[in-house]
Amino acid sequence: MAFSEIGTAATDFSLVNQRGEKVSLTDFRGKKNVVLYFYPKAMTPGCTVQACGIRDSKDQFDALDTVVMAVSPDSVDKLIKFEDKQELNFILLSDEDHQVTESYGAWDLKKFMGREYMGVLRSTFIIGKDGLIKHVMPKVKTKTHHDDALAWIKENL
Repeated sequence: MAFSEIGTAATDFSLVNQRGEKVSLTDFRGKKNVVLYFYPKAMTPGCTVQACGIRDSKDQFDALDTVVMAVSPDSVDKLIKFEDKQELNFILLSDEDHQVTESYGAWDLKKFMGREYMGVLRSTFIIGKDGLIKHVMPKVKTKTHHDDALAWIKENL
C-alpha cells in the first residue's frame, strides 16, 4: 500500500481520543498545522520513547501553531492508561479497526523474526492549515521523531 501523497488533501476522519471524545481532522482546518503520526502499540518501549519526545516538545509545537495527534489500533482504555502513566499532553486516537491508518497507507505487511503479519507502519504526516499533506515521514526514528518533525515545520511552514 502506498502512503498518502504530498500535495493531496489529507483524508478527513473522526476518531475517539483517550478521553472518549470525538476528534475530527476538520476541527483544525484553517487554525492549526497537524502532525499526524501512526504508531503500533501504546506502552511498548519504542512507542513510549516516541510519545515522551512529543510530550517534552509540546511548547515548541504550540509555538509553531501545530497540534500533534497520535493514532494507534489501541482501545480508548489502553490510551488513557498510556496518557496517565507517561503524563502525555497531546491527542491520542483509537483506530481499532485501522480504517484511518489504512486510508493513509500506514497499514501494511510487516516482517519480524521470520513472521509476516499486517500492522502499523510507524509513519508521520505533516498537514498544513489548508488541509493539504505537506510532508510524509515514511520511516520514523522513535528517539528523534519530535526533533525531526519540529525541524521540518520550522523550515517549511
